[in-house]
Amino acid sequence: MADDAGGVLKVTHTGSLSRRMMVIAAGWIVILLSVGGFALDRVLTSQLQAEFDNRLTIPLNSMLRSAELDPFGEVRFNSILGDQNYLEPGSGSYWQISGEGQNPLPSRSLWDDRLSVRDDINATETIFFDSDQFENEPLRIAQRTIQLPGSDVRWQFVVAQKREDIDNQIATVRATLAWSFAVLGIGLFLMAMAQTWYGLGPLRRVRQAIARIRSTGLNRVTEPLPLEVQPMVQELNALLAHSEKQAEEARTHAGNLAHALKTPLTVLNNAAHAQSPDLDKTVLREADTMQRHVDHHLARARAVGRRATGLSRASAMESALGVERAVSRLYSHVRFDIDGKDGDVAMERQDLDELLGNLIENAAKYGGGSVFVTMDAEPEAEQYIIWIEDDGAGIPEKARDEIFGRGARLDTGKPGTGLGLAIVRDVAQIYGGNVSLHESEDLGGLLVKLMLPRAGGAVTV
Repeated sequence: MADDAGGVLKVTHTGSLSRRMMVIAAGWIVILLSVGGFALDRVLTSQLQAEFDNRLTIPLNSMLRSAELDPFGEVRFNSILGDQNYLEPGSGSYWQISGEGQNPLPSRSLWDDRLSVRDDINATETIFFDSDQFENEPLRIAQRTIQLPGSDVRWQFVVAQKREDIDNQIATVRATLAWSFAVLGIGLFLMAMAQTWYGLGPLRRVRQAIARIRSTGLNRVTEPLPLEVQPMVQELNALLAHSEKQAEEARTHAGNLAHALKTPLTVLNNAAHAQSPDLDKTVLREADTMQRHVDHHLARARAVGRRATGLSRASAMESALGVERAVSRLYSHVRFDIDGKDGDVAMERQDLDELLGNLIENAAKYGGGSVFVTMDAEPEAEQYIIWIEDDGAGIPEKARDEIFGRGARLDTGKPGTGLGLAIVRDVAQIYGGNVSLHESEDLGGLLVKLMLPRAGGAVTV
C-alpha cells in the first residue's frame, strides 16, 4: 500500500475475483465435458461396433449351417448364400473357408485374393478383429473354428466386411459429439459468466454505497443485501460508527481542553492588563493549572490510542494499594480501608492509577476522615466493580449528573480544577467502563461505583 500525490491510499490487489471464478468454472467445464465426451464416445462407438459385428454373424451362421463335406473331403454348401455381394468381385463383402492342408474355399467376390486368417486362434466361439491386409480397404473380420462331421480337419470359417460404413458412422457420431459438447461448453461458460456477474452484484452495490457515503455524507450502508454479504456490511457499519465515535471523542476532547484553558488564560489576560503587583505568582499558578490540564488531555489521548490495541491488562488491587500509599502521605489524618478480591482489568496501569487516584483523593479531600475501597471481583461478572465510599457530606441526588460536567464543582472552598470526575468518566468510557454516584449506606457519604472491563473479555467502546 502507498499514498499517491493526492493523498489517496492505493491498495495492491491480488487479481480479479471474477476472473478467478471464471477460470475455475472454465477449467471444470473443460474437464467434465472432456471426461463425459470420452465416456459417451466409448459407449456409442462400442454400440455401433457391436451392431456391425452382429451383422457379420448372420452370413457366418448361415455358412456354418449349410456347410458339409463332399465325397472328396472338401467343404461345400448344401444351399446357396443369398447375399449377392459375395458374388461381385471387390464388393467389400467376403467369406472364406480354410483348413490345415486344404486349399482355401473363397467367395467369388475375393477373385484372386485370399483372406489372411489368424492361425493362432482356435476358438469355438466367434471372434472379431480388424485387418488392413487389403490396400485402402480396412476390413472387419468374424472368424470361427469348427470341425465338420466325418473330418479330422479344423476348419476356419471367415466372413469379412469393409469398415467404410462403420467408420463413417463413427466419424459422424464423433463430429456430432464434438460440436454438441462445444456448444454445451460455450453455453455453460456463458451461464457461469452470468452467474458470476449476478453473484458479485452485491459487492458492486456495496462499493457504490461506500462511494455514496464519501460523496453525499451518509454515515451507514442501509441497502438490503444478501445474507452472505450482510455480515461484512454490519462490520463496515460498525467501523463507521466507531469512526464517528472517535471523531466525537476528539471534538469532546478539544472542547474539554478549550474549556480547561479558557479560565486560566482569562485570569492571566486580566492580570496582565491590570498590571497586578502579584502578576508573577498569578502566572505561575495559572501556568501550573494549564499544565495539569494539558497533561490530563494528553493522557486521555494516549488512553484512546492504547485502548485500540486491546492488549492492556492491570491488577486492580495493586493499583489501589499504590494509590493509597501516595494519597495517605497527603492526607495523613484519613483512615483508608481496602478490601476485596483482586482481578485484572483491561486497561493500562497508569490509566487505572489515574482513575483510582482521582476517586480516592476526592474521597479523602471531601470526606470526614474515613475512606473504604471495596474490590468486587466475581468471575462470572462481565465487569470488575470497585466501590469507593467516604463519610463526608456526599452529593445531592439531583446534582450527581451535573458534577460530571467539565469544570463542575460543588465545594469551591478547596483547591481543584473541577475536572476529576469528568476525567474518571471519560477514561473509563474510553475503555468500555462507566462510573456512577450513589449514597453510602455504611458511612453516609458519597459512594462511587467504578465499573471496568475484565481483562480477556469483550470491550464495548
